[in-house]
Amino acid sequence: MLFLGDDWAETHHDIELQDEQGRVLKRRRLAEGVAGLAQLHELIADHLDDDDEPESVLVGIETDRGGWVNALVAAGYTVYAINPKQAARYRERLTTSGAKSDPGDAHVLAEIVRKDREHHRVVAGDSEQVEVVKTVARTHQAMIWTRQRQANQLRSMLREFYPAALEAFGDDLAGRDALAVLAIAPTPAAGRALSRSRLVSVLRKAGRQRNLQTRAEEISTVLRGEHLGLSDALAEAYGASVRALVAVLTTMAAQAVVLEGEVERCFGQHPDADLITSQPGLGAVLGARVLAEFGDDKDRYADAKSRRNYAGTSPITKTSGKQRVVLARYARNKRLADALHQQAFAALTASPGARAFYDHHRARGATHHQALRALSNRLVGILDGCLRHRTTYDEAVAWAHRQPAAA
Repeated sequence: MLFLGDDWAETHHDIELQDEQGRVLKRRRLAEGVAGLAQLHELIADHLDDDDEPESVLVGIETDRGGWVNALVAAGYTVYAINPKQAARYRERLTTSGAKSDPGDAHVLAEIVRKDREHHRVVAGDSEQVEVVKTVARTHQAMIWTRQRQANQLRSMLREFYPAALEAFGDDLAGRDALAVLAIAPTPAAGRALSRSRLVSVLRKAGRQRNLQTRAEEISTVLRGEHLGLSDALAEAYGASVRALVAVLTTMAAQAVVLEGEVERCFGQHPDADLITSQPGLGAVLGARVLAEFGDDKDRYADAKSRRNYAGTSPITKTSGKQRVVLARYARNKRLADALHQQAFAALTASPGARAFYDHHRARGATHHQALRALSNRLVGILDGCLRHRTTYDEAVAWAHRQPAAA
């Protein structure tokens, strides 16, 4: 067997190749891309016998995605995705001086896969369909998060000079009504000058079809109310900034809709789509995110506990002497955790069993988020069973042998 440590950077890879005794066979810096990958294959081939299989080459690298990793997996190598935090702890075991270098990191990664590979996970052999879903689902999710950050920035700005807009639109600054009105009235003076007929026209053009007159009246009343303000010159400067943020948010909202359609289309083509969307609280978008982050490699998770641990829904226990503390697992896939949290919340209205499970934990003194984490952990186990047995969700079966008191 050969053991390869690969410390990757944007433009190059530092690699170290070891044999089973830990002897260093090669150290090299390779360029990112096709040429560098070809050199890597040549270096490995020099130390493989003719009857050796590619699976006998074990690679440690601090990522599980990207063209380079995909190419390593396609070549047949056994690739281990090492968490950077774990790699840092291994580095501290080898040296206490705090020294760090790219070749040194490659050495650490080679040592990990040679000595402790059983404690790390092999990069899953997910299908190309899942990689497609992952690409669009992550982009869509990232755009939603970015849009929210932009909306928070807009909120902070409006609080300083345009409190009437905050009162008029509340928490929906990224909504169609707020963006349409702020685009033509980015300052308090412009807001007061808007007529009700103009507001009706703007709201209709933005897509509102109901309660046009009522909503226009509400907005007009608030914008024309008495509020503390700034000088005209300063208000205009803020207004230019608001206009720019509104333009960004408008474009992002439109593109999020486009990406959402692409997520639904790609997810709908996957054979697991019906199994996943049969789960309470999972529609096409959340289901796509869950599929993208879990993957579809049938051998990736040994059991439901492994899937829960990867999802980060299972708690961790710390014991020392007479003390025992149960804590939430915060080192986890945040994209997956966000999707599962939303699923648990939606399941409260979609599933009587989920609601009873949540209510039981609340009655025992759990906070809202603690009860949702417990419910999410249970739902991940149900999903694992459905995927493993290729069956859709059944409310009666899912909760028949799992009473809340046994949770």
